[in-house]
Amino acid sequence: MSSFENAQNQIKKSFEYLENKFTKNDLEYILYPDRVIQVNINVEMDNGEVKNFVGYRSQHNNVRGPYKGGIRFHQGVAMDETKALSVWMSMKTALVGIPLGGAKGGIIVDPKSLSDNELEKLSRGYVRKLSRYLGPDYDVPAPDVGTTPQIMAWMMDEYSKLSNNNNPGSFTGKPIQVGGSIGRDTATSRGGFFVLNKILELKNYDLKGKKIAIQGAGNAGINIVKYLTDSGAKLTAISDSKGGIYSEEGLNLDLIKSIKDNKKSVVEYENVNILTNEELLELDVDILILAALENQITESNADNIKSNIVLELANGPINMQADNILSKKMNYSNSRYTCKCWLSFG
Repeated sequence: MSSFENAQNQIKKSFEYLENKFTKNDLEYILYPDRVIQVNINVEMDNGEVKNFVGYRSQHNNVRGPYKGGIRFHQGVAMDETKALSVWMSMKTALVGIPLGGAKGGIIVDPKSLSDNELEKLSRGYVRKLSRYLGPDYDVPAPDVGTTPQIMAWMMDEYSKLSNNNNPGSFTGKPIQVGGSIGRDTATSRGGFFVLNKILELKNYDLKGKKIAIQGAGNAGINIVKYLTDSGAKLTAISDSKGGIYSEEGLNLDLIKSIKDNKKSVVEYENVNILTNEELLELDVDILILAALENQITESNADNIKSNIVLELANGPINMQADNILSKKMNYSNSRYTCKCWLSFG
């Protein structure tokens, strides 16, 4: 099942519980994005060659307010994925009750392979191609996988130039110095931590000494580690796109941050066990946190998940078939249950 099919099936499943309040026409209206845009961005690389990059923007629904959603720079970006992410964004803004709709964008690129100069040209080129569809009253993009506050600053600056007006509200996730919001960088992790603590409180489950595995060493994954370790939990495993690391004795957050700040992989961490992302998911830990990409737990590996709690910080990391399997595995006598975190400010 594709990501977009998964998102559509989630909506259909929800409508089964709400059939007395909505019609089939209502369902049809929200199953598909209002608009999906594909653009080609030509960038002059540092060596003088011109390279084309493909970008997307899916604007799912703006009934509640302007479209809202992140921009992803990743080699796996695809139109189908972008459409799914825009659906989930509509769901999240509605669930937390803010007057915004859902959108998502992305460019097929490995941002680590570009120089800062090339990355700036690509970021500004994306905005130039999409500027007529953006704006604080129409569609407000944000950072996502592979994009940073600096990239948001470049994009905001480019949009301001094109609109002949300073528009700090056109993009979120910017540095504080150019109008960014205090706390935005840790918002997703903090929200997930609040949800996790509520579940722990309801189940009389103490974080102290509990083993944590995190798939994803990006902004969300790294930031939640501090909240967890400050509360006494032990980070035993973490991964990024290159692979994962495991240590029964625990991993040092400062060392991991240093490795990532130098644009290296966590597999550069010394004297630990190296494992794959798939192996990390199936570790026997107390809490598994999904902070990477979608469709990580599927029907093919859901039965192998051993953690007591699964916390979602990523968008759509568990597909519907896997969700059903995990739900059937819920057995409160042995504390196995799934805690879903939909809080994301991307």
